[in-house]
Amino acid sequence: MEHIYLDYNSTTPMEAAVIEEMRRAMADNYGNPSSVHSIGAKAKAALESARERIAASLGADPLEVYFTSGGTEADNLALKGAALMNRGKGTHLITSTIEHHAVLESAHYLEKNGFEATYVGCDREGVVSAEALRQAIKPQTTVVSIMMANNETGVIQPVREMAAVCREAGALFHTDAVQAVGKIPVRVTDLGVDLLSLSAHKFYGPKGVGALYVRQGVRLTPLVHGGSHERRKRAGTENIPGIVGMAAALDIAMAKQQSEHARMTELSEYFITQVQSRIEDVHLNGSREKRVPSTVNLSFNGAEGESIILSLDLKGIAVSSGSACTSGSLEASHVLSAMGVDVIRAQGSIRFSLGRGTTKGQIDYTISVLPEIIARLRSMSATYHKDA
Repeated sequence: MEHIYLDYNSTTPMEAAVIEEMRRAMADNYGNPSSVHSIGAKAKAALESARERIAASLGADPLEVYFTSGGTEADNLALKGAALMNRGKGTHLITSTIEHHAVLESAHYLEKNGFEATYVGCDREGVVSAEALRQAIKPQTTVVSIMMANNETGVIQPVREMAAVCREAGALFHTDAVQAVGKIPVRVTDLGVDLLSLSAHKFYGPKGVGALYVRQGVRLTPLVHGGSHERRKRAGTENIPGIVGMAAALDIAMAKQQSEHARMTELSEYFITQVQSRIEDVHLNGSREKRVPSTVNLSFNGAEGESIILSLDLKGIAVSSGSACTSGSLEASHVLSAMGVDVIRAQGSIRFSLGRGTTKGQIDYTISVLPEIIARLRSMSATYHKDA
């Protein structure tokens, strides 16, 4: 049985070229980049070369790129680091109700430590408006964090407009771009952001490595203390093979971005149309136009999400019900709830996330097995009834 992977938002398989670059880095650049001898200097050169490659992809200066253990740490450093550093100016921060838990839990932590947080809502399509942000800003607001592309729905937020609102108000603006980098254009100068998070394993790089863009002049309180690594922003010996792999993966993603975007758009539109034509009471969650095309979030009324996932897995198809970081939770998605999706419909939602390995044949097979699965699960539901 062929295994069909439609969970690319959770993580992506590494490209062979990325693995090879990492293998060479492990063999040849084993030194500590902080060491002053020639072996350390060689590792340092590999580190700075990777930093330059990643900065070029983001339209940033290499001095603005700081390596972390992933997107979660980058989000934590951005939000906590900015809030703590600017505590003397104000203790109010703003984020949204649809953020990844790395941002939401950071905000909750700050609330427990003397800060005030405002959680801006979204419309029924999952979009947070710049005007809603403008109305939430106070004189004591120091940092705002709104994601670029939602991990569950793929909906793209008006980051450029929101960054402009924050600049006008004198607040720092951070965006979690983990689900955007490598899929849609992300240039920090065009966006006008102060801070931006990315994670290698979302664009076919290794797990355990990410980065935070920090605009020159922005100061952060470090979260990890020790040595003077990463210009005193993040202590700890840098993961050279992982960082080299991240740079290689981003190079490839940038080269393929335009063609893959067009291919994902065609495949996902075909998938949505075919599923909705063959199965009744199927709803697309989030904007159809303002989204990363590789992400499709569908609610199947009368069928429970986890049962759909297990049934598809038996057919060799891997999908998820939302963020991998909250899999196993019996609660409805906080993202869908924020969009006004009722609990029953939210619990019947599935995230299909497509990627480079996705073919039309795989999509056709998925379409072919879904009707029987949904019909069977609905037949066992005591509450399902067709929409009027």
